[in-house]
Amino acid sequence: MSPILDELGEAVRAAADAVGPSVVRIGRGGGRGCGVVLGDGLVATNAHNLRDRTTTVTFADGREIQGELAAADVDGDLAVLKVETAGAPAVSLATAPAAVGDVVFAVARSAAGGARVSFGTVSATERAFRGPRGRRIRGSLEHTAPLPRGSSGSPVVSADGSVVGLSTHRIGDGFYLALPADEDLRARLDALATGTARTRPTLGVGLAPSNVARHLRRSVGLPDRDGLLVRGVEDGSPAADAGLAEGDLLVKAGERDLRTVDDLYDALDGIEAGSSLALTVVRGIEERVVTVTFPADEGDDAASA
Repeated sequence: MSPILDELGEAVRAAADAVGPSVVRIGRGGGRGCGVVLGDGLVATNAHNLRDRTTTVTFADGREIQGELAAADVDGDLAVLKVETAGAPAVSLATAPAAVGDVVFAVARSAAGGARVSFGTVSATERAFRGPRGRRIRGSLEHTAPLPRGSSGSPVVSADGSVVGLSTHRIGDGFYLALPADEDLRARLDALATGTARTRPTLGVGLAPSNVARHLRRSVGLPDRDGLLVRGVEDGSPAADAGLAEGDLLVKAGERDLRTVDDLYDALDGIEAGSSLALTVVRGIEERVVTVTFPADEGDDAASA
C-alpha cells in the first residue's frame, strides 16, 4: 500500500478514535439521527431529530438513557438534551473556521450501534437551507463526506479530531450541509444548555407565495399586486391581535417590500420580542397599515421541539 493511502487510513482511524466515543444515536429503535456529547450531562443534536421533550439517547458503549430537552432553537435546527453521559467524552469544537478544500471526516453512529467514518472535503461555505419551519439557515458549510440517512446531528471533524461542524441537512448527490462550529454556534449551544432558546418573533399566519396570490386575486377580479397572501391566522397570535384576516395581502414590512416569504422572515429576524412591526396590508383593493405587536415572551422556548 502506498504511503499516502497508509496516511489516509491512519487519519480515518484517528478521527474515529478521537470522536467516535462522543457520537450518540437519538431516538428509539435505531433512532432518527445522531448527536454529540457536548459536556457532562449534555448532548447536542438537531431539533428536527426530536419529536417530544424526552427521547432515547444511545451511547457508543450501548447504554440507552432517556434524555430530556434542555432547550431547542427549532428555526435554527439545534437542540441540547440533558442526559446522564456517565463519563462519555465531550467533543472539542474547532477554534478556526473550515475553508473550502479542507479535508474533513464525518463520524456518525449507525442504527446498529457502530461508528461510521467517511472522508471528503469542504466543498463550499456560506450555503443556506431551510429549517424545520421554513426559515433560511445561512452560513452553512457543505462537505463531500458521504453519509447515510439518519446521520444529521453527527460531527464533521478535521484531521486533529476537532469538530468543524454538525451535519444537519442532506442535499442532492449525497452532499451534506453542516452548521459550522463558529462563535455563533458556541453561543447558541451555551444558551440552550442553560435552558435558554433564541427568541424569534412570528406572526402566526399561513401564507401563499406571491405567484399564488396573483393567481387567486385574478380569479376573483382583483388587480395584480406582489405580496404574500394570508391563508390562515392562528388564534391568539400577534397577527390575530392586530386584526389580520384570511385573504389579506401583505405587501410591506416596514419599508421592505414583501415578494417572497424570505423577505418577511428577514424583517421578522430584525424585530426584538416586545416590539412592533408595521405591515402594509391590501384587503380587496384597500391598502392600510397595521401595527403588529410581539409579546416579550413570544418565540421558541424549551418546549418548542
